[in-house]
Amino acid sequence: MMPKTQVVSLLLVGLMWAGAAHGQALRPATEPAPLVIGQTFTIESKVLSETRRINVYLPPGYADSAKLRLPVLYMPDGGMQEDFLHVAGLVQVSVGNGTMRPFILVGIENTARRRDLTGPTTNAEDRKIAPKVGGSAAFRQFIRQELMPLIRQRYRTTAETAIVGESLAGLFVVETLLLEPDMFNTYIAFDPSLWWNNGQLAKEAGTRLRAAGRPAVTVYLATSIHGDSTATRQMVKSAGTRAGAWHYEPMPQETHATIYHPAALKAFRAVFKPR
Repeated sequence: MMPKTQVVSLLLVGLMWAGAAHGQALRPATEPAPLVIGQTFTIESKVLSETRRINVYLPPGYADSAKLRLPVLYMPDGGMQEDFLHVAGLVQVSVGNGTMRPFILVGIENTARRRDLTGPTTNAEDRKIAPKVGGSAAFRQFIRQELMPLIRQRYRTTAETAIVGESLAGLFVVETLLLEPDMFNTYIAFDPSLWWNNGQLAKEAGTRLRAAGRPAVTVYLATSIHGDSTATRQMVKSAGTRAGAWHYEPMPQETHATIYHPAALKAFRAVFKPR
């Protein structure tokens, strides 16, 4: 009987010969290289007194034309370990299959998420979620005064802008919509944390949205089974017709952990559909 080691050796030789016979001879693999999906850079923020990382996805076609200008979609929670990858994927697929207009995606990576995405609060329980909260005004100032001018300088953009966020980032989107509505043309929020500060934002929504001189904007809101659908519905109802184009999508089949991706797919198709 042939020794086992010899049998194994003969089998390996046979497999290599069979592969070679079919043009599948084993060849050395190349060294792994970085897989690039976009651009990344840092900005020294004077407003926030810290360095912030920004991730950018440029849709197909941008590099092929020196004249093409595109609108910009900003997103908090925009780090590589946060929501940037899956939202960039949605933009890539949706633009590719013609269900969405091309946008430049600008992801803002977090440093102190609960500080930046929350406004002031009088609720003691709210203040326990982080060493510092209530920094949304400064974060908004950073976006308006430092980030947006830099994006306009570095990339070929149009005047159209949008913002998307979920949970506390959704709260930031809604707060920006109510307090500084001229910052963006489109506001997209999923499961916004409207419970913050005893639900004060939702309570003030009707008065703010019906104020004279407010710009008409596009708004898309969605809630999961864990979202505050009552407050969200009331805010949509309070908006009236003067507030612009509003969309509300209840998604009770989704949880707070699963809503972002399916809601973003629906939102992008609804508010960014090709013209």
